[in-house]
Amino acid sequence: MKRFSPRIAIAMGAVLAFGLGVVGPASAAETPQKGGILNFVVGSKIPSYDGHRETTFGVIHPIAPFYSVLIRVNPENPQSATDFVCDLCEGKVPTATEGGTKFTFKIRKGVKFHDGTPLTAADIKATFDKIIFPPDGIPSARKAFFKSVASVSAPSKYTVVFKLQFPSGAFVPALADPYHWVYSKKDLDEHGYKWHQKNINGSGPFIFVEHQPGSFVQGKRNPNYHHKGQPYLDGYKAISASKMAVRLQAIRGGRAAIEFRGFPPKARDDLVKALGDKITVQESDWNCALQMTPNHKRKPFDDPRVRRALSLSLDRWAGSKYLSKIAIVKTVGGVVFPSHPLAATKDELQKIAGYWPDIEKSRAEAKRLLKEAGVPQMSFEFHNRGVDQPYKVVGTWMIDQWRRIDLKVTQRVQPSPAFYDTLRKKKDFDVSMDFNCQSVINPIADISKFLGSAGNNYASFEDQALEEIYDKLLRSGDEATQRKLIRQYETLALNDEAHMAVTLWWYKINPHRSFVKGWKIAPSHYLNQQLDNVWLDKSLM
Repeated sequence: MKRFSPRIAIAMGAVLAFGLGVVGPASAAETPQKGGILNFVVGSKIPSYDGHRETTFGVIHPIAPFYSVLIRVNPENPQSATDFVCDLCEGKVPTATEGGTKFTFKIRKGVKFHDGTPLTAADIKATFDKIIFPPDGIPSARKAFFKSVASVSAPSKYTVVFKLQFPSGAFVPALADPYHWVYSKKDLDEHGYKWHQKNINGSGPFIFVEHQPGSFVQGKRNPNYHHKGQPYLDGYKAISASKMAVRLQAIRGGRAAIEFRGFPPKARDDLVKALGDKITVQESDWNCALQMTPNHKRKPFDDPRVRRALSLSLDRWAGSKYLSKIAIVKTVGGVVFPSHPLAATKDELQKIAGYWPDIEKSRAEAKRLLKEAGVPQMSFEFHNRGVDQPYKVVGTWMIDQWRRIDLKVTQRVQPSPAFYDTLRKKKDFDVSMDFNCQSVINPIADISKFLGSAGNNYASFEDQALEEIYDKLLRSGDEATQRKLIRQYETLALNDEAHMAVTLWWYKINPHRSFVKGWKIAPSHYLNQQLDNVWLDKSLM
């Protein structure tokens, strides 16, 4: 399988040219130093504290360091799609037995939650029961990742067993998702499944100190952390700053050292010009795509002709060239992370509506479809998230693209909590910006976003044919069959029914103060965020 390597450049002054090729992390032999507070900026608000429910980096970045997970992507090799290591389990990640349908994990002894409660296999079971088999009314954003799981059991105090209905190569990567924070069974039993939306009690490298909404989240070092010698930091402060200009100025002025999500190219260049060798830049392809989600419960978006027309009008090929210069988007792609072997080739993509190489032909077809549906020159409201990069930038571009087929589109922008409330509960939108931002590169699980039954699908539709293709995909064992089924799935979802549309895939650029060491960029802004491996080089401060 192809590796997804980052580009890492050490800024050497204003005339530095990027794209210097792949180089190794700086000074791999350096000895981590203990102490210090890491200040970083976060460009999104926190809808709730519950990682099982949420899908935003606005939760992962400030809250993930308080929690542990069963397994995770190796923090020393976060670009890998296959390198998983134990966090709360012992030894190596186990291989399956019983024909690939049984995974047995031995759980670390001596781990405690921050309230002093010992962590056992019962807590792991309770956590994954909540994620995989949530009761009615309890949202679980990634339950569709675990369609293969039949049961989770804890046959002994320090043993957890996952039994699958059928072998699935998507299971272990799904298990390593960084949102799968382990909760205390005692908390779930005594306080209920909604308690973690407003309360924090983890077993991670840092202990919760304070949250001032709209201002910051603060954590301090956990002296009893189960990875010996870690964390290196005394603590951290996640500073809320919704405006990119504020985040940039915080790094430039020394009030913060890093923003883990990513900046657009010009912001990178400005920081390098201003700070020279005080800035290090890491870059990577990004397992994240912006999407358009029409509300199938609202007319005329219940009509596939209308949905198809909206996608046909977007010139993705020209948009990539333009937007990649000003935003954190770059690659034209379908439902699968573009660098992955299971992703559509350019020729395969160009057979799908919205990816045709002739944009004039596409827009003529879009107008024809709208006229046929009885809604030429229609007006509607586009719902967007109040985050500049890339939501508002790409949203403005989309509205201009729709204008070119004579559509009159207004934009409603909401801060993250209200944005999510509209998508999940109120459903009072015509067409909304949406996203499929995943962590571990796990295409079979990642593309479950396009299923009407998925917990993170907000388009309000049912499509049994799509579900059946996906079920076959889950059970397929070879790459050739998987590619064939994914093309069928992609064509049905994006072309025939146009349930949703992918705009562009993101590109990750992380400039940070050069004294920040130990953190390695991943192909996701969700991975490698427990911060137990991060340290500060005081000689560079």
